[in-house]
Amino acid sequence: MTKKLILIVLLISTSIGFAQEEKQYNFTLQEAITFAIDSNYTAINARRDIAKAIKQKWETTATGLPQISAVVDYQNQLKQPVIFIPAELSGGQPGTFTTATFGGAQTASATATLNQLIFDGSYLVGLQAAKAFLDFSENASEKTNLEVRKGVINAYGSVLLAEELVSIFEKNKKALEENLFETRKIFENGLTEEESVEQLEITLLDIETQLSNAKRSRVIAKQMFNIALGIQVDTEVTLTEDLDDLAQQNIQLAMLDNTLDIEENVDYKIAYNLTEQRELELKLEKSKALPRLTGFINYATQANDNDFVFLDSETPWFQSSIVGLSLNVPIFSSGMRNAKTQQAKIALDQSKTSLEETIQNVNLELNTAKSNYQFAIENYENSKKNLALAKRIENKNQVKFTEGLSTSFDLRQAQTQLYTAQQQYFNSMLNVITSKAEIETILNTLPTN
Repeated sequence: MTKKLILIVLLISTSIGFAQEEKQYNFTLQEAITFAIDSNYTAINARRDIAKAIKQKWETTATGLPQISAVVDYQNQLKQPVIFIPAELSGGQPGTFTTATFGGAQTASATATLNQLIFDGSYLVGLQAAKAFLDFSENASEKTNLEVRKGVINAYGSVLLAEELVSIFEKNKKALEENLFETRKIFENGLTEEESVEQLEITLLDIETQLSNAKRSRVIAKQMFNIALGIQVDTEVTLTEDLDDLAQQNIQLAMLDNTLDIEENVDYKIAYNLTEQRELELKLEKSKALPRLTGFINYATQANDNDFVFLDSETPWFQSSIVGLSLNVPIFSSGMRNAKTQQAKIALDQSKTSLEETIQNVNLELNTAKSNYQFAIENYENSKKNLALAKRIENKNQVKFTEGLSTSFDLRQAQTQLYTAQQQYFNSMLNVITSKAEIETILNTLPTN
């Protein structure tokens, strides 16, 4: 029993280990984008919207195809109705009446009917509307994929930024601790003032606070990245790219020369879809003034008896069949159809205006995105230079402070300036990445599937 128990524990532990390994992921940025487009929660539902639109299109199509229905009825007249008939029909006295019942007390019947739409203007418009709705769903899914891609890029860069900040704060903290230790020793030997120690302690406390905040931000950034991927927030994910390398890859000044093909922009496509739908709604209202023609044919069989003998082979069943047409012609609606048509026309004009507004907004968004991207690149280059200058200034003040040529206040200012330059430098790299993604989203230049 003991050996079996040990074996079971080992098997469970191995299974847990494999399960934990399966939950670990390693991603480059492009791998993360590909994974998210397949697994992101919003992207999954967008694909389901397309599937629903396909089914809705077939539902509309099927309304114009033959429809067959069947009805089976059974009736048992517990009290059969009595009617009055002239008595002379049964040999009675003329001018008097007698009572009679007709048929058996129990009746069974089965009827099958085929209905076929022959002409209906609204049906033809409905087919076009179903196709337009499918196009809209596909474009909405494309927009979702673009937004998912942009979201993954932002989240990926945010995780890298958080990791860089944690790393640099830890290095700064370590350097400050060494500096504070040496300064304390000097103070204890009476070679410097206590203020020098206190200034370094203040700086160290600031760094420790920022480090704690950076660690918390890193946890949140990773969880947001996992949600963008469509996986559990606590899943372990490793990013295999470096923030600096990623920023260098995204510095492509040729992006500023790209022109906009408005028909490729997904916001334009969606606005155009809405205009198409308004046009079809107008056609639908107009089509309601056309006649509607349907045809039908049915076949029925019926049996009647005083007892339930409908399952017996000897029971006689009597057949009947009908074929017919039905023409519905709208003649007068007291202006109701005209009012609805005018409403649809106004809605169409509104959608055309909205389409023109969308075109102008997309152009504005592209110009803004290009301006932001150019600024991000310039800011990145300046931040790199500022960081180098801040490092040199901090090193000089460190040497001066050690030799007693500057105060601890001067050193603290130089250190604070360095820490600010470091954060600005890392943020500038993230801005380069995200601002380029914004241009790519507007231009829709990259495949999303």
